[in-house]
Amino acid sequence: MEQPTEFTPRPRKIVHIDMDAFYANVEILDRPELRGLPVVVGGQPGTRSVVCTASYEARKFGVKSAMPTTLAAKLCPNAIFLPPRFDRYKEISSKVRAIFQRYTDLIEPLSLDEAYLDVSDHPNLFATQIANQIRQSVHQELGLTCSAGVAPNKLVAKIASDINKPNGITIVQPHQVESFMEMLPLRKIHGVGPATEKRLADLGFRICKDLWHCDHQVLEASLGSMGRWIARASRGIDHRPVCSSWERKSYGREDTLAKDELDLKKLFTHVDRLSESVAKSLQREEKTGRTITLKLKYANFESITRSKSTSEMQDCAAIIASTCKELLTTKTEAGQRPVRLIGVSVSNLC
Repeated sequence: MEQPTEFTPRPRKIVHIDMDAFYANVEILDRPELRGLPVVVGGQPGTRSVVCTASYEARKFGVKSAMPTTLAAKLCPNAIFLPPRFDRYKEISSKVRAIFQRYTDLIEPLSLDEAYLDVSDHPNLFATQIANQIRQSVHQELGLTCSAGVAPNKLVAKIASDINKPNGITIVQPHQVESFMEMLPLRKIHGVGPATEKRLADLGFRICKDLWHCDHQVLEASLGSMGRWIARASRGIDHRPVCSSWERKSYGREDTLAKDELDLKKLFTHVDRLSESVAKSLQREEKTGRTITLKLKYANFESITRSKSTSEMQDCAAIIASTCKELLTTKTEAGQRPVRLIGVSVSNLC
């Protein structure tokens, strides 16, 4: 079925920079004797911790981010496990951002190790030149490598930056977008996770081109409003601007428990500690919030969230904790089903 043509704004010149194995490479930078060895940043094997990131030497064995460290140790018995040092990573990340700011103020950080830059209005340099100069500066000044994607929008630039990792660059010109996208697995689209990928596969859609002539109503019936977005994204259509101003939406903390927990009293202890940490963050930033959310992950990895909004603004640990305990006992199966992870957050900020 032919789809309606939509308004297409002027293509921008977007650079997506992605630091290579950032946490692991910062550790190697500070400890050069680790160079060439399989380094894994995360908790120790035998705990419930997961991998934050791994060096490329460890990735050759199948070690991936978010993988349990115990499994990582089985896949790569010689791996060197190091605890994360987020203060150090933030320090290096700020230096990387200072390099970005030599070229534009339109910078949208996604995390400590990646960001979008809109360089459309740079008076002297092409986007590709800027991307290469950033890569060279990061390597020469900081001793680290990064990969870059250059494209007319954020979606394509992000995908492109992953094509030639590590320490590579991929350029997609406006006229190349559809040919770049057509054979990519739909999972490559940022926002398409395993569950959405499976639902699309069940409908017979596996690569981007599969969606080009489908009826959007079929997608919307299965995926809701996300269906129409995925249909556009499959063609590399993305009109989102680079947003340099970012406002925090919530403050939260979560913990993976040392063992699956059934005891409500022990879960209450975790709630108290997490609530205290969230409250301190709110008070430090002089923020309050109306919505308190409890997150649980059961032993079978099923995740749920339960929220309650109040008429008064909150930054008090005792009120946050009591609300989460109420949610825990009345809105979840805690005490009946073992809990693997628990989290507390406050949103609807002021």
